[in-house]
Amino acid sequence: MKLTHSLLACLALSTVLSFGAQAAESIKIGIVGPFSGSLSQYGDMQLNGAHTAIEMINNRGGVNGRPLEAVEYDDVCEPKQAVTVANRIINDNVKFVVGHLCSGSTQPATDVYQDEDVLVITGSTNPGITQRGYSKLFRTIGLDSEQGATAADYIAQVVKPQRVAVIHDKQQYGKGVALIVRDLLQAEGIEVVSTDGINSGAKDFSSLITKLKRKQVDFVYYGGYHPELGLMMRQAKVAGFSPTFMGPEGLGNKDIAFLAGQAVEGLLVTLPVRYDLQEKNQPVVELLKQKGVEPSGPFIWTSFAAVEVLADAMLRTQSDAPVDVAEALHNFTFETVLGPIRWDEHGDLQGFEFGIYQWHADGTGTPVVRPSK
Repeated sequence: MKLTHSLLACLALSTVLSFGAQAAESIKIGIVGPFSGSLSQYGDMQLNGAHTAIEMINNRGGVNGRPLEAVEYDDVCEPKQAVTVANRIINDNVKFVVGHLCSGSTQPATDVYQDEDVLVITGSTNPGITQRGYSKLFRTIGLDSEQGATAADYIAQVVKPQRVAVIHDKQQYGKGVALIVRDLLQAEGIEVVSTDGINSGAKDFSSLITKLKRKQVDFVYYGGYHPELGLMMRQAKVAGFSPTFMGPEGLGNKDIAFLAGQAVEGLLVTLPVRYDLQEKNQPVVELLKQKGVEPSGPFIWTSFAAVEVLADAMLRTQSDAPVDVAEALHNFTFETVLGPIRWDEHGDLQGFEFGIYQWHADGTGTPVVRPSK
């Protein structure tokens, strides 16, 4: 059979396209967080960070000749949904996860992943998550024991309140960090006159506010997320109750100002440092702004860094096998938007620092300069 030049050309092109399709098979990364519900703004930060990192890496040629592909899963920050999502990820044969975000979701989901070949880099802060000996579990944020110590030190050394109340939402994250702060304050000799749990999703705090007024509380530490505290602060102001409020990174966003109104002014929040203000991160900041994204959100940067280290570890090992990537993460220091990072044997970051911010009615936070010891 005699082949024409055009047929030969078509066959050659077909072969090239076939080989190219095989070479370009994507490496899937599951992005998991609250993409709906009252905490969805945190999930939006995750998506913006992860998608931006993937875009930049793919524009440089991908990883080992293959593009990265984000696959989104919404766990609504609910433990049962997180387990359902974890099983979907396994069924979808996704081997890498950036998420989950809420500690109460991360804990049960990672129990599922541990029995499968899935590597997880979470943005959760509860210390217990990484204390179970899971070799393919890491995080790109500090621990509640660290931000709790930062908060307690500032309260004891700078604020010096007379009568403290500790409130939490009874969830793994909120209760965990609140009790850490309470115990550290008591060790410093600060009087904690009340420890109370509220229900997640509660909207009426009048009885609790009356109780705290009666106890003459002048400082409230709250462990949990912004929807409940925003309403609590608004109701406290109406009731003439005006202590200083403080809480962890789950409060630091614009929505708490919308919920609390002027009552939010002066709220103290522990948060990671402002990575968007660092000179080396300005190319990322510019790309985020081009997308219409406010670049200050902390989970943008923790998710971006998670994708960065996954890609870097795959390049170092020339492998996309989770066991090889995990070994690299345990043994190397990685340059990221968070700075150089290295993990300990548990998968916790070494030397992570939280800062303290004072919140304002426009939904922004101002860094608090702490006096040197």
